[in-house]
Amino acid sequence: MHASLPEVYLARHGETAWTITGQHTGRTDVPLTARGEQNALNLRQRLNGVTFAKVLVSPLARARRTCELAGFGDTAEVDPELHEWDYGEYEGRRTVDIRQERPGWACQPEKRAPSCSPRQR
Repeated sequence: MHASLPEVYLARHGETAWTITGQHTGRTDVPLTARGEQNALNLRQRLNGVTFAKVLVSPLARARRTCELAGFGDTAEVDPELHEWDYGEYEGRRTVDIRQERPGWACQPEKRAPSCSPRQR
């Protein structure tokens, strides 16, 4: 990498029960599963020896727990701007179930459903 360009690492939280079932998980604070905690511990091993100028984490417990288990809990700053997607009425539901009611539904920026937005203030 060119010396003047910064390196950025992005890590997603570990597995949750809703990850397993395919439910949309945004603002609901679903905890990590045992496997999710192991995911975070594996991340700790992968990042061993890497020094970061700044570590930011979402305010949700699953993200903070992942950060803690990965070894960065003491240095991480909680950043509300990293709060997860707001699925609105689709929170906790699976895409296949939503599409039974709304064929072709997609929660993507180019096809955003009215109740699915990155941030609702």
